[in-house]
Amino acid sequence: MLDLALSVLCSSLIFVIFKLFSVYKVETFYAIIANYFVACVVGLLFYKNDITIIDIPEKPWFWGTFALGLLFIIVFNLMAATSQRLGVSVASVATKMSLALPVLFGVLYYKEVLGPLKIIGILLALGAVYFASIKERTTKFKIGSLLLPFFVFTGSGVIDISLAFFQKEFIASQELPLFSATIFASAAVIGITYLLINSLRNPLKINYKNILGGIALGVPNYFSIYFLLRALQNDSLNSASVFTINNVAIVMFSTLLGILLFKEKLSTKNWGGIALAVISIILVARSNG
Repeated sequence: MLDLALSVLCSSLIFVIFKLFSVYKVETFYAIIANYFVACVVGLLFYKNDITIIDIPEKPWFWGTFALGLLFIIVFNLMAATSQRLGVSVASVATKMSLALPVLFGVLYYKEVLGPLKIIGILLALGAVYFASIKERTTKFKIGSLLLPFFVFTGSGVIDISLAFFQKEFIASQELPLFSATIFASAAVIGITYLLINSLRNPLKINYKNILGGIALGVPNYFSIYFLLRALQNDSLNSASVFTINNVAIVMFSTLLGILLFKEKLSTKNWGGIALAVISIILVARSNG
């Protein structure tokens, strides 16, 4: 449970750092690219064995990390577009309600058993994510607007499923830092390639605030993945429990941080969502089946 708690803490810090980006005028996309490099370096520093770069492509999980790196970039851009067009709350709900996909994957592929209490807890978790994130709508909603959040929902779910799959099938515990670092390295290479192509039209300018923002983001970003993978290795909780507790606790804790640090106001529905989150976490964590 300690690994899961640390993953939640690091993931929640990411939301706080994103909030500070707007305060200090950090350009999010450029800071994100810098963050991938930083996260990669942190992972390599924590890898205790000798590293031979030419041997990494021979690892059974290598092409998976490349695909995950590409997914990181794509889902980030979809989240940004969703936030800009429909609001941050919609993007948050779509991202965290994706916990339904790895839960279903664990049940169908790994034959994980969900007892009555755990099923109730997961259903409450979905409700908690929705009510904790929902904001009053100020613009007219269109059916066509569902497309962006649907892609965010699907992409986030595929990332979680992929992490669980590679952790169970291919990764030895001592290789977790290297695996995580390679994911971020792949995302960094893809991101910098995009920037270089884009620089043919818009020349790149070095902005130290973006670099510092990337450093601040990269450390918790790396550990959010690293500790999540460690939590998935723990036999006391199956993947359905891990993803449910992780996603719901992130929504709950980041919401509370928003209140404490940024004086954000919550509606009655938001408080109801936090209450549901607490109940769902207790049910899922204490259920044996």
